[in-house]
Amino acid sequence: MAGMSEAASTYRVRRATVDDLQSLTALWEAMHFPAAELEPRLTEFQVVEAPDGKLLGALALEISGRHGLLHREAFSDFALADALRHSLWERMQSVAKNHGLVRIWTKETAPFWCHSGLHAASPEELKKLPEVWTALPGDWLTIQFRDEEAVEASLDKEFVKFREAAKEQTEQALQRAKILKYGATFMAIILAAVVCAISIYMLKNRGNIPPPP
Repeated sequence: MAGMSEAASTYRVRRATVDDLQSLTALWEAMHFPAAELEPRLTEFQVVEAPDGKLLGALALEISGRHGLLHREAFSDFALADALRHSLWERMQSVAKNHGLVRIWTKETAPFWCHSGLHAASPEELKKLPEVWTALPGDWLTIQFRDEEAVEASLDKEFVKFREAAKEQTEQALQRAKILKYGATFMAIILAAVVCAISIYMLKNRGNIPPPP
């Protein structure tokens, strides 16, 4: 694995862009993949390129909820496949963690995936497979990154905190609104009293007020 890691370090892995579409289409067609169907899903793909910028391989990660599906691995030179897979797998793990995924699934059959921690999905694990992928043919490999129940519990706790914070902010806003309302009412009473006092003064002293010129 050390030699593979050293070889993989010479490659650059990044997210696919529209500039890669021509090279990716040629790669998909060489692999007999449905290029027209994959083109709209370009952003699912991570690509690996040589130091000279030549695209050497690609792998897609489809996301459903907190689960990810590795699919459509493709290489221009299968003699480099495992080294390229190593680079792509490191990248995919980083992407999965950034998206908060709890589990990765794949139907890729290369021995590399079993050697990299994925294993045949048990009947219990298959119950967690997102429904959108259940009709896909073949055997499933999977690997768990985080405990889904713990993630759910953590999210529930965060939601409770968020709800309490929102409630507290609402109460504070209402309290400020009440203070402003009372302040406005007090000012209106003062203003009315001043107007009333001026009116009474003018009525009492109207005879002493000189007419306008």
